[in-house]
Amino acid sequence: MDAAAEELFLAKIPLVRCGGDSVQCAVNIRPRPATQKGHSMQTPYYSEALKLAQKEFHRCTAAGEHPYPAVLDAFVPAERFSCGVDLGIVSIPMDFVVGTRTAARTNAFARNFMPLLPVDSEFAAKWNNLCQAHLDEGIREPVKVYEYLNRYYVEEGNKRVSVLRFFGAEAVEAHVTRIMPETRGDAETALYLELIDFYRLSRTNFIEFTKPGSCARLQQLMGKTPGEVWSDDDRAGFRSAYCVFRQAYEANGGKRLASTVGDALLAYVEVYGYQDLRQKSAAELKKSVASVWQEITLQQERPAIDVKLDPAAEKPESLLAKVLPKAEKPLRVAFIHDKDPGLSGWTFGHELGRQHVQRVFGDKIETRAYFNALDADPLDVIREAAQDGCTVLFTTSPRLLPASLRAAVDDPRLTILNCSLNMSHRYIRTYYARMYEAKFIAGVIAGSLAGGNDVGYICDYPIFGQVAGINAFGLGVQAVNPLAKVRLEWSSVGGLDSAMARLRENGVRLVSSQDLARLRDNGHTPFGLAIVTDSGTVNLARPVWQWGVYYETILRRIQDKSFQAEADRSPRALNYYWGMSAGVVEMRYSDKLPESTRKMAEFLGRSFLAGTCEPFRGPLFDQAGRQVLDQGQVLTPDKVIDMCWLNENIAGAIPAREDLDETAKGTVDIAGIMSSKPVE
Repeated sequence: MDAAAEELFLAKIPLVRCGGDSVQCAVNIRPRPATQKGHSMQTPYYSEALKLAQKEFHRCTAAGEHPYPAVLDAFVPAERFSCGVDLGIVSIPMDFVVGTRTAARTNAFARNFMPLLPVDSEFAAKWNNLCQAHLDEGIREPVKVYEYLNRYYVEEGNKRVSVLRFFGAEAVEAHVTRIMPETRGDAETALYLELIDFYRLSRTNFIEFTKPGSCARLQQLMGKTPGEVWSDDDRAGFRSAYCVFRQAYEANGGKRLASTVGDALLAYVEVYGYQDLRQKSAAELKKSVASVWQEITLQQERPAIDVKLDPAAEKPESLLAKVLPKAEKPLRVAFIHDKDPGLSGWTFGHELGRQHVQRVFGDKIETRAYFNALDADPLDVIREAAQDGCTVLFTTSPRLLPASLRAAVDDPRLTILNCSLNMSHRYIRTYYARMYEAKFIAGVIAGSLAGGNDVGYICDYPIFGQVAGINAFGLGVQAVNPLAKVRLEWSSVGGLDSAMARLRENGVRLVSSQDLARLRDNGHTPFGLAIVTDSGTVNLARPVWQWGVYYETILRRIQDKSFQAEADRSPRALNYYWGMSAGVVEMRYSDKLPESTRKMAEFLGRSFLAGTCEPFRGPLFDQAGRQVLDQGQVLTPDKVIDMCWLNENIAGAIPAREDLDETAKGTVDIAGIMSSKPVE
């Protein structure tokens, strides 16, 4: 086809639509032979379409799959059609058209909507005529479809769908009636309901995800608040970016993955940001997608995270290495913090951990600390550490995770670990402590001393791992004092003083507060489990984060090469979630604690060390009285981490994002639990 004929051909391709806006799309569209308008259609199109249908039919039957389009009537009760929702005329993605409303004419098409009937049939003649009309004027009349669980089933216009699909159309205009599924509480329905909410804001129906919370995360990464409606420019810009990204994704082999284009796009934006996606050319984007391919392929893993509850055994040093030790340059290790140790107990604890490993390893390592990384661009601070020769970097706050991920992708020579939990990234690893073990012991102590009174619990942020600590404390109280309630407050909602005042107003004296002391104008804040009265505070017990032990163990495994070998063996993201058995969490007790109570607490501590204490063993019930775990069952680590419900003896709620202070919002935006809705 010469240039003039090509231009004429493209001019006759009808406009197809993505997300409600017209765009011309010629991807995979077959060239039109030189024929005159109005002449009889003598082309090989139907024969070619028939071959495609037969190929798909044989593939499906060989694989034991249904070879025809799905029939909606076969699995949706007839009464549900009477309460369908009319969406009007909508441009729908052709890939999502998977079946027909009824079984009539179903055997005329293969599963891919290519025609199966003989070339000399009346059906073939009508298909050819429609094909000619499409090439001459374009198919303009919308088809009629039913939408169910984000898939479309044709009631009128099967041949129009077939012809448009043959010519490679990306979308088709359709009069859509939505059939809502029954409320079943399953993952598929939950994802679909998220998509419906997302569509109300974006009017975008060509993207889908396989993981809950992805729609809200995309909204956030685009710089939009929850519930913010997209403008026409937003939709057009996103549609354009999506189409270019999809080409780059498929060029890198995306069609072979079990995850969706939406999953891949979200993984990309997590690393590079939405504006980067908008600004890059197709060639640049193809290269960038290749650079984060491990992150993209991770999206198809179920589960995506490999939680390591204890450090693996160290690799023994070989005899040859002992006899002929190899002289190596000192390993340079950076510790990058979001705050200053003089003002943050969290940062101070990690700084003590850095000093510990420097003492233990001596001249075998060199450590450097970088503070207040969020005062500037944290990515620049990480790059500065790399320029200083550091090849192992610990970033000690969830708020540093985006910069950590970007730096790891940009420079594969770096080994970066971020102190957070439940983050599914292949290029970095995360680490956190099972503080819920210490919280359970603190709960048992509080319950044994509370008598007929309630006890208090003050938490910082609703992030992964924190709700497990709340519930473990509540279960500890419940184990020894079934009638006592745990009154939950949040220091990130109105401040610590306000949270403590609310507890005092309710007559609460026993309070489990922060895990770390914090500097204030009038000295350190109370922390751990304490009795708080008008005359003062008496600390009874406190958890201790042993960051030095944590860092020492990880660095030894980096030195003996088992650290890298662990990643090579697993296609999933690696999260370290070590606890008392690894020596990274301890409980310290005051001499004010009664001796009998202390003995009970120490017994529980030894049980955790031995792996015999299981706080989250069923039956367990949430605040609404629903059973969340059956008798004798034990929550798996991923369920503990993802926990977003509160135990039946907790009086309080998980705060909504808008109620949090700004620091908490920044942390929750990255590592917040799925549900931030108040729990009754």
